[in-house]
Amino acid sequence: MAMHAGEIEQLIRAALPDAQIEVRDLAGDGDHYAATVVSEAFRGKTRVQQHQIVYAALQGRMGGALHALALTTRAPD
Repeated sequence: MAMHAGEIEQLIRAALPDAQIEVRDLAGDGDHYAATVVSEAFRGKTRVQQHQIVYAALQGRMGGALHALALTTRAPD
């Protein structure tokens, strides 16, 4: 079952309330998304750690309801 972009954003926002989040459906199929997430929580963390935070926010949906998510993460400027 595919996920909606709004659901992805909602899950990320629940874990990172300060985040600026943009979610794009790459293929129009509800399975392939790209997300840009900017949060103070990422400051001082490696890219891998930042992505792990986002994947944790998705509560195990990666690889199931959400097939692919291309992530761009960073701390605010």
